[in-house]
Amino acid sequence: MNDYVSIVVPTLNEEKNIAKVIHGIRKNLRSDRYEILVVDGHSRDNTVRIAKSLGARVIYDSEGKGSALIKGFNAAKGSIIVSMDADLSNEPKELNLLVESIRIGYDVCMGSRFMVGGGSEDISGIRVIGNKFFVFIVNLIFRSHYSDMCYGYRSFRKSIIRKLRLKEKGFGIETEININAVKARLKVIEIPSTEKKREAGEAKLRTFRDGYIILKTILKNSV
Repeated sequence: MNDYVSIVVPTLNEEKNIAKVIHGIRKNLRSDRYEILVVDGHSRDNTVRIAKSLGARVIYDSEGKGSALIKGFNAAKGSIIVSMDADLSNEPKELNLLVESIRIGYDVCMGSRFMVGGGSEDISGIRVIGNKFFVFIVNLIFRSHYSDMCYGYRSFRKSIIRKLRLKEKGFGIETEININAVKARLKVIEIPSTEKKREAGEAKLRTFRDGYIILKTILKNSV
């Protein structure tokens, strides 16, 4: 029998994208035992109505992306969890590789845009430089071997979530996961992933604001 899989999708005003995200999951995920768990930041549009109409379970969080992911991880019913963005930047056809990486024994599987076979249609030059800087610093401090730091398409074994000791409420969450996975000596693998452009709606990422948050996350966790 296949492991039960939970796809955790944080949302905020994604009515133009959420249906395509859910249809993409249903079309590509081979597991016949899964749930789509939308963690909504009290959207002012029809995101929640659309998600529910397509069979997703919806819970709410109003603090930020990190807080939404933590709440989703804790509420997930599956023994395997996948975190996925709601802006159509994550390729649903990569879902099965993320899930299978956990099934074969890894604790965490991280999509990487900077491995051979990966890439991005949506990252600016300044964000590439910033990401490489953060990768260098984390690898130097924690003796890790990451190739990507700020990308949220990942899978987890549910039983190790507590070991990650996640606390970040905002966009520092991915960096915190990378660092705490090393500290907890978890079995981690990176796989190539292709980031697509957002199809509709407003991007939530703010390059310099969120870069500062990520740097603070690294420094806070290095002591």
